[in-house]
Amino acid sequence: MGGHKEQDVARQGFDAADAVPLLLDPRGAVTGWTGQAERLLGYPPSEAVGKDFAGLLAAEDAERAPGLIGRCGADGGWAGLMTARHRDGRTLRVMTRITAATGQGGEGSLLVLLSEMNGAPGWDMSRAVLEQMVTGASIGIAIVDTDLRFVWSNAALEQFGGGPPAQRLGLRLSDVQPGMDFESVEARMRQVLESGERVVGYEHVGRVRSAPLRESAHMLSFTRLDDEEGRPIGVYYTVVDVTDRHRARQRLALLDLAGKRIGRTLDIMSTAQELADVAVPGLAEFVVVDLLETVLRGAELPPGPIAGTGRVPLRRAGHRSLYKDLPRTVVRAGEAVAYLADSPPIRCLSTGRSWHQEQLDPLATGWVVGPPGEPEPTFLELGLRSVMIVPIRARGVTLGLTGFFRRRLDEPFDADDLHLAEDLVSRAAVCLDNARRYARERNAALVLQSSLLPLHLPEQDAVEVSACYRPADELTGLGGDWYDLIPLSGARVALIVGEAHGHGIDAAAAMGGLRTAVRTLAALDLPPEEVLAHLDDLVDRSAGDEGAGPEGTYGHPVGSGCVYVVYDPVDGQCTMAAAGHPSPAVIAPDGSVTFVDLPEGPALGVGGPPFESVELTLPEGSTLALHTDGLLLPPDRNGAVDTDRIRLRQALETSGPTLELSCRAVVDALVPTRPYDDVALLMARTKRLDRGHVAAWDLPADPAVVAEARRTATGQLSRWGLDELAFTTELVVSELVTNAIRYASGPVRLRLIHERTLVCEVLDGGATAPHLRHPRATDEGGRGLLLVSQLAQRWGTRFIPDGKIIWAEQSLTAPLE
Repeated sequence: MGGHKEQDVARQGFDAADAVPLLLDPRGAVTGWTGQAERLLGYPPSEAVGKDFAGLLAAEDAERAPGLIGRCGADGGWAGLMTARHRDGRTLRVMTRITAATGQGGEGSLLVLLSEMNGAPGWDMSRAVLEQMVTGASIGIAIVDTDLRFVWSNAALEQFGGGPPAQRLGLRLSDVQPGMDFESVEARMRQVLESGERVVGYEHVGRVRSAPLRESAHMLSFTRLDDEEGRPIGVYYTVVDVTDRHRARQRLALLDLAGKRIGRTLDIMSTAQELADVAVPGLAEFVVVDLLETVLRGAELPPGPIAGTGRVPLRRAGHRSLYKDLPRTVVRAGEAVAYLADSPPIRCLSTGRSWHQEQLDPLATGWVVGPPGEPEPTFLELGLRSVMIVPIRARGVTLGLTGFFRRRLDEPFDADDLHLAEDLVSRAAVCLDNARRYARERNAALVLQSSLLPLHLPEQDAVEVSACYRPADELTGLGGDWYDLIPLSGARVALIVGEAHGHGIDAAAAMGGLRTAVRTLAALDLPPEEVLAHLDDLVDRSAGDEGAGPEGTYGHPVGSGCVYVVYDPVDGQCTMAAAGHPSPAVIAPDGSVTFVDLPEGPALGVGGPPFESVELTLPEGSTLALHTDGLLLPPDRNGAVDTDRIRLRQALETSGPTLELSCRAVVDALVPTRPYDDVALLMARTKRLDRGHVAAWDLPADPAVVAEARRTATGQLSRWGLDELAFTTELVVSELVTNAIRYASGPVRLRLIHERTLVCEVLDGGATAPHLRHPRATDEGGRGLLLVSQLAQRWGTRFIPDGKIIWAEQSLTAPLE
């Protein structure tokens, strides 16, 4: 039984140490018997040679043996389980392989290889059932020898590539699956052969010959096969296709990543870019996110898809590419992008439905409208092969679209990819819509904020001023703290810092009401304590009308604080009063810091003792620091007032090169990035008007002095170079002095102030306010104040301890034509 073919057949059959070979003639008679066969079945060669092979088998197998032997001669072989009969009468279960062979003389013969099953559990069932279990199993099963060459495999393994079982015999995995990562699989097999430990659940991800265009995943289990002496003879392994489970896991991982990375901010552009970043490379190689212009503005959108199919203005909000050269040209983030009217992106916008194409026409042009005069690139030039377009829709509103692209021809987008893209975009769409809604609300809040806080403090010559505001609500930028500077008559200014309870838009609304009320009261030229008294009454009445309790409600003005300061640059006189508010600090010209001993009156609307004011004279160059309590330590860390004043004094003593930098430095030093409360700081450095810009005269209460007052005022205007105002000033002085002499008592004082305007003031001892009359044509008088109101830019009355002052201002600039 020599010959090269016979040796190959023997090796391919079992390649195991315990295989027992027999040789049969074409009729099934035993022609070759070995010592191994004698030990297995008990027959000596003299009894076995010439004996019919069927005579060595149990009755059931003996009946079908002639048919199997006949087919083996034609088909080339057969393998399966048989029951052999020992010489002593007992039966043995043997694995049998019958293969056509050629004898030494060239005559046809059959090689039989027998391997005893050693009574393994479960092999007592019928052979037909066992063959169904192994050969007809739905999972791939194979056995390789110690050289990792196939010696047996079932038909189910063919579904993973590599051909039918007969073609695998004698080959290795690298021969039947050249495209897969066979090295890692064979490394596992060698590990099992060396250690004997079973490997279960090894997942291999890659491409196999049966599906070269798609990445697939297979679950493999490896078990070492040993002979009766414990020596390894091969590896038995199973293969299960788990590609669907692997892709589902990848899909869940991508969606989980999207949940973690998309929507981390409420910025629309950042959210769109996060969508592109997550999708590359997990789903696509190039992604663009284009949003409607109205979305970026945070505007409210109509429900449903975009009406019509015409060109819709979009803006590139995000893009990400896996390759530097993909695509060749790209619209940068923030730039406008326009698609052709009949292109798939516009159709997706108009219908609200997704679209994908596995293979783009490489010679077709792209859909984006390029610069005029430039030829539109083809998809081949852009490097785009497969595409998905998914509209971005949330809460029934279309926000834009997302384009997913691939360049690899071996892995185009399929329906599963489209479903994943839709899930990914739908999650991102909610975040984008939240960002849009936030942008809309924040824009509205900023409009409210700009209407409540002064964008620019008015120009004046009384103080150099700077302010810093830091809200606790960093999202909206709104808070209840506020500050203001109001020009008053006589070149004076009012400095105000206040605080309404709460944060956000409610507190800002309450603050707006307080600020409006203070500006209205300031126009009456009342002393600070009277301004706060009127403001307190107003808050109390408002709380009563709205049914608020004495503690107030969130964002309600009840319990608010305010400090009101009036500074006169003519004599440096400063008057202030506070309502439930910290006292201002004063930085002297030499840099030393003191705190005004100002009685802290009751908070607004809660009732209590009357407000008191304090007067002091500030040297020129002194700096007033008015602040809210957000600049101080939180209540749970604030042990004493002295602690706050020490911290504030140290910050104020470290002055910057400018008042603006000093103001910001104080807030940065005392307030964290996220303050526990809103913070407002107003710093005002005092100035003094040049003495040459103020002129005053005491006048006797004699009507004859009116003419002298006019001449004196005209002369002063001439010295100031304001001759063009002489005529109107003569009329204003004449009417105001005349009224003071006619209706008031005591001395009369005339004062002219040359500042940004020309101010004419007349002081008298009267306690009644003048009234503007509208005389009839037949009246002989009563036109004085009416004339003043027509000639002056503004006019009014303020009361002082000695009486009242009637004043009128004239602009120093010529009126526009």
